[in-house]
Amino acid sequence: MLPTPALVARWLVRIGGLLQIVLGALFWTGNAVTLVPVHILVGLLLVIGLWTLAFFAARAGVQPAFVAVVVLWGLLLPIFGLTQDRMLTGDAHWVIRVLHLLVGLAAIGQGEGLAGQMSRARR
Repeated sequence: MLPTPALVARWLVRIGGLLQIVLGALFWTGNAVTLVPVHILVGLLLVIGLWTLAFFAARAGVQPAFVAVVVLWGLLLPIFGLTQDRMLTGDAHWVIRVLHLLVGLAAIGQGEGLAGQMSRARR
């Protein structure tokens, strides 16, 4: 069983991640572009959830290397997200969009991985 703050953080990552995927799909299709600030805010909340999970995972004895990777990934995510419009502009920009999606999916997976390892470590 996860501590309550870690459980809340896990759900923040899950729900935030789902919302990010939906918003991202809307943006890719040229819709709802006025919601980009919401996408940024939800992304930052997702990172806070990820870092909260990393904090509790470190305290639960989860492998320090994994915790460190997740913390660094949480730092990379907003940097990449906020600068992606300036990367590979033009016809090749789809590559950056796909990478942005993959980086976000990896963050969600890392959150689940931390939560799973915490649950096993607490048994």
